Amino acid sequence: MKLVTAIIKPFKLESVRESLAEMGIQGVTVTEARGFGRQNGHTELYRGAEYIVDFLPKTKVEVVVMDEQQEAVMDAIHKAAYSGKIGDGKIFIRSVEQVIRIRTGETGEAAL
Repeated sequence: MKLVTAIIKPFKLESVRESLAEMGIQGVTVTEARGFGRQNGHTELYRGAEYIVDFLPKTKVEVVVMDEQQEAVMDAIHKAAYSGKIGDGKIFIRSVEQVIRIRTGETGEAAL
């Protein structure tokens, strides 16, 4: 199994969620996050004063999938989150050793 973690722009969340739902992905965890990459934040003007925004709002989307679904999930997230502009985000893949559904005690792929 794989944990697919995507850091995306907040306004792209709904299109990513729809793409994953169309694939039959049922369990998704979403977390509000703040961070920066190559863009290193930006400056904003507020009431005549300029200030630096170091950490930009981002959304972290996590989903655990079977190994054979990994590529399709990555492609779906990439297409849904892509805008072509700096700060579109990143997708990370990690191996998952074990999953246990707390309510039923199911383990492995049955717990997904």
